[in-house]
Amino acid sequence: MEKDDDSQTADSEAGTLSGAAAAGVASLAYVVPFLMSRSTSPTPDHPKILFWYKTLDEPTFQPPDIAIPLGWSVIQTCLAVAAYRLLRKKASPNRSMSLALLAANVVSIGGWSRLFFGQKNLPASTVAAAAMIGTGAAYVETARSTDKVAAAAGVPFVVWVGFATVLTAAIWRRNR
Repeated sequence: MEKDDDSQTADSEAGTLSGAAAAGVASLAYVVPFLMSRSTSPTPDHPKILFWYKTLDEPTFQPPDIAIPLGWSVIQTCLAVAAYRLLRKKASPNRSMSLALLAANVVSIGGWSRLFFGQKNLPASTVAAAAMIGTGAAYVETARSTDKVAAAAGVPFVVWVGFATVLTAAIWRRNR
């Protein structure tokens, strides 16, 4: 059976991945942060980290504990959708830069967790969160000319890490 013209064009464009391959790569938006942060998560199976986290003096605008993983789940879904869409586009320098920035943001999610929970380094995690605002905004701006939906999918990340920067700085200030 012959494919329709649209699917033949999409599959034959240089540098695009098949839908299945793009979905596999895009799933790394979940897998990489999970693997990077699993050993330092404030959960009952890491009691020392959980105790440290629970003893922090937090600001009044600290969201409930359940909001953090829910927020990240939404954000990582957005980043996975963005990666999928970009991987299905024709290869170009702009697409490559967008994917590189998106990958940097995905790795930064896990890196921040290791700094904050693993190393308990509040100053460095504040700086890392602020840096993610820059890489996130650069991603949105760069991706916009390749795929507007993929670019828009990065906006929740930028907003969240903006809030996270303010929150982390406040926690640092209150726990010196």
